[in-house]
Amino acid sequence: MVFKEREYWAEHFSGLLMSEEKVVGVEFDDCTFQGCDFKSCDFLGCRFIDCQFVSCDMNVVTFSGCRFESTCFSECKLNGVDWTKVDYSEFIHEAPFSFYASVLDYSSFFGEKLEGLSLRKCRLCEVDFREADLKGADLSETELRGSQFRHSDLSGANFEGATDYQIDLRINTITGARFSRDEALSLLEPLEITLC
Repeated sequence: MVFKEREYWAEHFSGLLMSEEKVVGVEFDDCTFQGCDFKSCDFLGCRFIDCQFVSCDMNVVTFSGCRFESTCFSECKLNGVDWTKVDYSEFIHEAPFSFYASVLDYSSFFGEKLEGLSLRKCRLCEVDFREADLKGADLSETELRGSQFRHSDLSGANFEGATDYQIDLRINTITGARFSRDEALSLLEPLEITLC
């Protein structure tokens, strides 16, 4: 087991190979994980405060009962992650994590309240955002092919430069959301109208 202590502060972990390992009840504060392999790793009841994950392979990782605060994932692979298993009980105002230039295909945020969530320059193919509260979220320059929005609150969200999204205006809230002019035409498709 790599993590033998219960708490780590201001540590830099590089190149860890922990595919299919289990990490239970460890707290990481101001730690950086760079180029690590966490494929199919189980994090159970862990806490991540002000942490950075950079260029990590975290496909099909689980975060059961984990808590996050101001944690950023940059250029990471996070395919197939069920974000509904995270413990959001201490989350009050801002989203507990953010994503930049990462791949989160086939992940789920179903029903979560994540106001202000940042998913910039990411690839989010076939991601489940149904019934999610994403008020003020930043999905700019993100690919959303096949992602599901149904009864989702996207008020004030930023979709500038985002591509391939299908958002039905009749069953989602988009008041104050920002869209690029060309891509915004896709919002009219479910209405079955003809533009002349």
